[in-house]
This record gives sequence, structure tokens and C-alpha cells, in this order.
Amino acid sequence: MINKKIYKKGVKIITIPDLRWLRRDIKTTGLLPNILSKQLAVEKKAFESWFIDGGNITEGSASNAWIIKNLNTIVTHPANNKILKGVTRDTLIKILKKNNFNVIEKPFNLIEAKNAKETFLTSSTLSVLPVIKIDNYNISNGKPGNITKKIMHLYNNYIDKNNTSLSKELKIA
Repeated sequence: MINKKIYKKGVKIITIPDLRWLRRDIKTTGLLPNILSKQLAVEKKAFESWFIDGGNITEGSASNAWIIKNLNTIVTHPANNKILKGVTRDTLIKILKKNNFNVIEKPFNLIEAKNAKETFLTSSTLSVLPVIKIDNYNISNGKPGNITKKIMHLYNNYIDKNNTSLSKELKIA
């Protein structure tokens, strides 16, 4: 069970070299490096680990990585063979664009992440989760930022609305 306090407090992540194979876009049973990196994060009292490949952050052990450059510019790694893009990622991109955010799918490095206005991660089980610390470096003064909170609100509203619609459809059927 996920402790709901992490959404108000935000989480710490660590970065590690990405030693996985180059077809990360294919979900396989060979997830040992992901599991080991998640375990390393736990051992270092962090919530998640973000992989670095060729100087750029690709994704987390079980999440997608995002940075907020300014009030309306959000950056995430492009959907290619280096990430498992995920349904939550795709859904959030649509929501952000619909709400006039400029979503840029391009690689970003650790310096850009540490200098970002805010950072967050996404996954199917976590939705949108604020990242407040990367490798012991505070992001957004060590607190979830207002833009991330707005994104969380937009995503949660979208899910609530669509779950309600689905529930109504199921009741009719």
C-alpha cells in the first residue's frame, strides 16, 4: 500500500548508470537491473532511482522522469528504445497539452534536472509524484512545487472523470 503522505511531502531519488539492454521499450521478464536499482534506492533511503545513459536521464526503475523548466514547459525523455513509455506518461502528455503546457520530448541531463524549477515522476501505480531531492540536492526548496501540484490535480481530475464515465457505462450494460 502506498503511503499518501508522499504526495504532500514529495520523494527523494538517486541517479545511477543505466546498464540495461538497449530495448527498454519492450516490457520483458528481464527486469533484474530495474529491481536492483530500486533496491539500491531503498538502501540509500530514497524512493526511486533514475537511470543515466550517455549523460542523460532516461527513466526510473519503475517510472518516467519529468522536469519543469518554467511555468508552462515540461520536459520528458522521448518515447524511443531507451524508455518504457507507459500509459500514464501518454495520458499525462495529452492532459498537459490540452491545458496549454508546452511538452517537450527530449533528453535532459542531471544538471538540467537539478536546475529545474520542479521535477516529478509518473507511473501507473503512483500517478504523478513530486520529486523534491535528486542525489541529496534539493529541488524546489525541498518541497513539492505549485506547478507539480497543479499537474497532479489535472491528472487526478481526468482519472476521476473517466472512472465515473466508465462506471456509468458499466451500470448501463
